Amino acid sequence: MYDWMGKVFAFTAKFNLRGLNQMKGFYGRLLRIDLSAGQWEAEEIPAGVLERYLGGKGLGTYLMLKNIPAGADPLGPDNSLIFTTGPITGTPMFGSNRFGAFARAPLTGFYGESYSGGSVGAAMKKTGYDAIIIQGQARQPVLLEVSDRGVNFRDASGLWGLDCYAAEDRALAEVGVKGAQAVVIGPAGENLVRYACIENNYWRSLGRTGMGAVMGSKKVKAIVFHGQSSCELADPAGLRQYVSQLAGKGKDNPGVHNYRKYGTPQMVSLMNSAGCFPAHYWSKGRLAGWEALSGEHLLENFEVQPRACPPCIMNCGKLTRVTKGRHAGLVVEGPEYETIYSFGGLCSIKDLAEIIHLNDICDRLGLDTISAGNMAAFAIAAAEDGALDLPLKYGDAAGVARLLYQIAGREGIGDLLAEGIRTAAEELGLSELAVHVKGMEPAGYDPRKLHGMGLSYATSPRGACHLRATFYKPELAGIIDPKAVQGKAELLIDYEDRLAIYDTLILCRFYRDLVLWEDLAGLVNLTTGLGVDAEQLRRTAREIIDCTRRFNLMQGLTRADDNLPARFFKEPLEDGDVLPEENFRQMLADYYRLRGWDGEGRPPEGSL
Repeated sequence: MYDWMGKVFAFTAKFNLRGLNQMKGFYGRLLRIDLSAGQWEAEEIPAGVLERYLGGKGLGTYLMLKNIPAGADPLGPDNSLIFTTGPITGTPMFGSNRFGAFARAPLTGFYGESYSGGSVGAAMKKTGYDAIIIQGQARQPVLLEVSDRGVNFRDASGLWGLDCYAAEDRALAEVGVKGAQAVVIGPAGENLVRYACIENNYWRSLGRTGMGAVMGSKKVKAIVFHGQSSCELADPAGLRQYVSQLAGKGKDNPGVHNYRKYGTPQMVSLMNSAGCFPAHYWSKGRLAGWEALSGEHLLENFEVQPRACPPCIMNCGKLTRVTKGRHAGLVVEGPEYETIYSFGGLCSIKDLAEIIHLNDICDRLGLDTISAGNMAAFAIAAAEDGALDLPLKYGDAAGVARLLYQIAGREGIGDLLAEGIRTAAEELGLSELAVHVKGMEPAGYDPRKLHGMGLSYATSPRGACHLRATFYKPELAGIIDPKAVQGKAELLIDYEDRLAIYDTLILCRFYRDLVLWEDLAGLVNLTTGLGVDAEQLRRTAREIIDCTRRFNLMQGLTRADDNLPARFFKEPLEDGDVLPEENFRQMLADYYRLRGWDGEGRPPEGSL
């Protein structure tokens, strides 16, 4: 239980700090939890910080630079785990029920960020804080109950070892507050697997960079959020009117229709048709028999119900029930495209029911399906080449399932694979085989076909990330030639900047074709009252991205880390396509120049 002094501090913070910041859409305060001391306190966010960086990614990045020292062990007490919401979180805006987590990433050692939907974001916002910073390490497993009344430290010894589904149920039952929401880790996070997730609402994940391992290193099994606080908005009526207009705009939009019908599995058909569906551990751009993994096959052969994060018009989530075979009765929300690509494409598993089973294993254990699928496929490729003594082969779903349990439990070869692709490849002498950037594996878009995705992977602060810019969209849609060099960096920067503001508000990626720069400025003004225009938002985005770069440079990043695996330059796909290295180097130089960075990728001096 928290002490009486903490209670007094919370009371005074609730009634005094809130008035110190006049900006709407925020509380102007953060919660700092010291696990080592078993204490917490509320703090005012310094004047001007929210105006300059807003919430979400902007605030999270600012707090990373202030609270995570250079060289901090990602799994040590000096690393901070930071949760943030944005000014639209908990409002009627579609796609707004999201939250972010930030830390020095265990998988890469660099900038770590991850976002999740579901129902947690609004509950987190109701606690009355714009950010929550968790520092130090608990001596014993702990469940943190965070509310507008403060922090309750609960013993979680009875939850330690539970899978994510059971842990979430038990944590919510123990707190016993109607409407509360929880984030949890599974065995992978407890065992410090460097690509462990934080999970919520069973099937939603803070999926990449290893946030679950950070939480596990701090011995935090679960965090439950609840409260009654609310933020005053600058123009609630104007926001409701905009949301109504957005609903009309999306009503007949083909993209919205496809997300509602198929969800992200719609990408399986598109990517195979374009020849950029990574298969057979990055050696092919198409998977023979991919039709059995498509969105159409999912709808025709499984029970599928559309689901949405409230409030949303996309309904992109697919609650799927297996109806036949050995996994009959199994239910997951998914599988998402990236899970299908990683286990189906890279591991050549062509049975969607088996992929759903692997999806369920990862969700229970708390594993990132992209990294887990890549690690399994890497192990398969190494085994088939005779470099690794494992009874594993392409298409072996049962073998991959066993490997996932070994990874989460750090048993046998799983102990090495739990360290991530870069470390495992170096230990095994297979660095030339391994596909990653900065230690993080790419998503399901092959840059030998989509050259801008190669640039996007290389420059992303968290590693080979598809979500910081979603640059596959303009390349696949014909907005820019996938193999063009001229203009590629400029367009990538525009996408990256706009989506940095998405992550600052925090807004779902899938609205990217409906909510453009002017709309974003309108949303900021309707919620905060700042009165910004699109150009001012662009400057905000660039400052945030410069700050992510400064964090990485502080943690030892060099220009050499903005690179791609040599396989993409030298090893062609079936049709002979590669990414010419000279083209990549030119795009990278253009990117640095347009960002205002020097030849080593260093941004201009900045101040916090």
